[in-house]
Amino acid sequence: MSSKNDQPYKGKANLSVLFGDDEVVEPTAEKLLSIESIKLPSSQPRRYFDSQAMQALVESVKTDGILQPLLVRPLGDDKYELVAGERRYRAARELGLTEVPAIVRDLTQQQALRVALVENLQREDLNPVEETEGILQLLSHHLEYDREEVVRLLYRMQNDVQRMNDNVIIHHEMQIVVKVFSELGRMSWESFVSNRLGLLKLPSDIQEALRRGQIEYTKALAIAKVKDEQARKSLLEAAIAEGLSLTQIKERIADLKAGTSGEEPEENLKTQIKGALTKANKSQAWSDPKKQKRLQKILTELESLLAD
Repeated sequence: MSSKNDQPYKGKANLSVLFGDDEVVEPTAEKLLSIESIKLPSSQPRRYFDSQAMQALVESVKTDGILQPLLVRPLGDDKYELVAGERRYRAARELGLTEVPAIVRDLTQQQALRVALVENLQREDLNPVEETEGILQLLSHHLEYDREEVVRLLYRMQNDVQRMNDNVIIHHEMQIVVKVFSELGRMSWESFVSNRLGLLKLPSDIQEALRRGQIEYTKALAIAKVKDEQARKSLLEAAIAEGLSLTQIKERIADLKAGTSGEEPEENLKTQIKGALTKANKSQAWSDPKKQKRLQKILTELESLLAD
């Protein structure tokens, strides 16, 4: 996660994504607002803030100030609600700033949530779980469905496509889904259903690792397939600590399955050692000084273990 004093957009948000086709809101000039006049919204897409990234942002704001204004909406009586820029707001609070630059826009609560979602999605500030939840919220507002209804609709669309049912294109709510994903420009709705919705069903420890950015979602989905809870937790810990690749994770899952298929533990261990030696002989690790040092340490521990 970046620690720069707010990254620029990687693409300009389409106003129909933010507000809908019939709702266009003109931007307002930047002004200085009292930080005490700004409150956080009750509903926001972002939930996890990396402590190191936040500290880096605090240092950036301390040195250079707030380079991009916050976005707020007026609540009346000179009070405002934050729409976008929570990290900058938190950094300013920590530094004890009394005023912050802000752009004020007259937005409804629904519009404000849409802006917050799209702003975070385009800045790539959200982890995969938050991104999935955010997209579902965005679809919920466009369709005027609750989240569970949106999920059911998406799965129904997927089933229709798999059955080669052309009606999937002509239903109004389905056209809305296609349009939202097209305008977001991040992934297709098909990819979202196949690869992202499953993240919301992951065990809590795997979800937490995803929220903290400790593991990629493809690895998380693979680890979640391990049924034995203790084995799954051990594999998750190893994947994070050792930086296992997806291929290595799948190999360990295969080893776990082999260990429960009737093969004697001793034979299974011998097979793993032989496999590791075969991979080591073919590996490019020998030309990497850091990996050489780590291999030497492992070899020393192995020799000590065998001597005992």
